[in-house]
Amino acid sequence: MTNEFTIAQTQQSQTQQSQTQQPTEQSTQREDMLENTVFQATLGGGCFWCLEAFFQQLKGISDIQPGFSGGHTENPTYRQVCQGDTGHAEVIQFTYQPDIISYIDILKLFFTVHNPTTLNQQGHDVGTQYRSVVFYHDDYQQYVAQSMIAYLESEKIWQSIVTEVAPFAHFYPAEPEHFDYYRNNPQNRYCTAVIQPKLEKFKSLFADKLIS
Repeated sequence: MTNEFTIAQTQQSQTQQSQTQQPTEQSTQREDMLENTVFQATLGGGCFWCLEAFFQQLKGISDIQPGFSGGHTENPTYRQVCQGDTGHAEVIQFTYQPDIISYIDILKLFFTVHNPTTLNQQGHDVGTQYRSVVFYHDDYQQYVAQSMIAYLESEKIWQSIVTEVAPFAHFYPAEPEHFDYYRNNPQNRYCTAVIQPKLEKFKSLFADKLIS
């Protein structure tokens, strides 16, 4: 297993002030963080089945869709993306309510549950479709992503991060059978061997952010 969950484990034992500051809501000074306002986020960190299963547990997250982004083929199929010819990454796209969960916290979780140092690979999943990527929807998201990466590298939580930070352009939903994949296929070998152990650890580390 790769070294996921390093952020949460390191922060639990961290006592010294960092030279490069971790992004905070105060430091970013976003002006539009209003109650009941929702924003969109698009993230890729390997197989979208995993990310969907993690983010479905979180308060303030809704409308999660697995799909494809960042490529040149319109309306690609899962099979086409898996062949590696479309340029797309497997991603999840969702809306979030920042008065419940901030984009900063979203990226903390994102960089905890996957390995951002393996180029075009997560575990046994290899190919550009499995690349680590943040597709930002506005300047604020771009700033937070770049600041978070700088912080993680300065703290040596992750070194040599290869996560792509790119402007969002298009999102194409995956086929219906990929929605709620873990919930609908709990006995699938990939779900039991890969997703379930990570999901249990995720829940133990982020209990305060989970839907009750």
